[in-house]
Amino acid sequence: MALAIGLEVTEATLVPVRTPRAATLFGEGQVRNIAAACEQNQAELVIVDGALTAIQQRNLEEKLKRKVIDRTGLILEIFGERAATAEGRLQVELAHLDYQAGRLVRSWTHLERQRGGFGFLGGPGETQIEADRRLIRDRMARLRRELEQVKRTRGLHRERRGKAPWPVIALVGYTNAGKSTLFNHLTGADVMAEDMLFATLDPTMRAVRLPGVDKAILSDTVGFISDLPTQLVAAFRATLEEVTSADVILHVRDIANPDSDAQKAQVLAILEELELIGEGGGEPSIPIIEVWNKWDLLDAGRAGELECTRASRGDEIIIPISALTGQGCDQLLEVIGRLLTVNARLHHFVLPAGAGRQIAWLHAHGEVVADEDAGPVEGGGEEGPQRRVKVLLTPRDLGRFSRL
Repeated sequence: MALAIGLEVTEATLVPVRTPRAATLFGEGQVRNIAAACEQNQAELVIVDGALTAIQQRNLEEKLKRKVIDRTGLILEIFGERAATAEGRLQVELAHLDYQAGRLVRSWTHLERQRGGFGFLGGPGETQIEADRRLIRDRMARLRRELEQVKRTRGLHRERRGKAPWPVIALVGYTNAGKSTLFNHLTGADVMAEDMLFATLDPTMRAVRLPGVDKAILSDTVGFISDLPTQLVAAFRATLEEVTSADVILHVRDIANPDSDAQKAQVLAILEELELIGEGGGEPSIPIIEVWNKWDLLDAGRAGELECTRASRGDEIIIPISALTGQGCDQLLEVIGRLLTVNARLHHFVLPAGAGRQIAWLHAHGEVVADEDAGPVEGGGEEGPQRRVKVLLTPRDLGRFSRL
């Protein structure tokens, strides 16, 4: 994870903690070993892959004579560097402040100072730590108000898209599973796609063409991760709201990763929190296609094992692909197209020949079986040429067409 922010990892050590120490988390001997490793490798930063209290962080910094951050701090730094939109920056700052508010517990000695009271007999006044807490609270309140406005704006955009004729396909998956690479391949976009964690933080949407569907919207989302800090669970909830309004969800998995099954469980747990699937992996409320990405990295033996697994899960839609080479992507598009049109029914419309907008809409968003001249038909006291259109439409598209 440290590589995702451009840090050079000089040494990674597994430190067993039988009994966590309240002061330093690690035992005295372990702290000395870490200090020796820092000296030997000339390390300037120590990252603990776990949660540290403010006291533990301060004590470790004093003993190691180096900056110390925990897992939450590192993730916040990564998010802060990657956030590109105004909303993303607001969310990162809110999460940072929430995290820092918990660090203002005797973390720095300058916070012990007091400001004087009023007059000669005034009280001790406001301590620096209290002032800093108040400033953080005020700033967090302002950020929450701004985020609520952003949330309302995003809701309006979603509502407008809901009235538009195009279905939405959401990409979800564990961080670094290849979502953005697949997004770029399918849409021809140039979204940042790197072999690192959290390359994508802000939702991105582009149009994509599918068999039987003239136009759909593909949405790239932030990657999931295990043990996501509580500050980020709350702050980044809005970025996942796009998933809840999708017509189809593509669950992209790095099938070549040894931890792929554990990553899948983490993604499903988050989808369950969003109430997109029932408890315990129940029936999804939105169709889910499981996309096994990086298939080209598997050897023949492992690929054969996974093919057997896929065959045994016949009730699920699983498509093996390589987003980098494009292998399997055409099949994926065909499956998405079939899924979006599976409930299509044949409808007959007789429209005025001058209703070009409605006729063009039916051609663009349905499968037109026949479009022929119906001759002049009397209606409403007027005569005029008419078109008889037979078209396959899903119930959703039929509702959209009726609003035209």
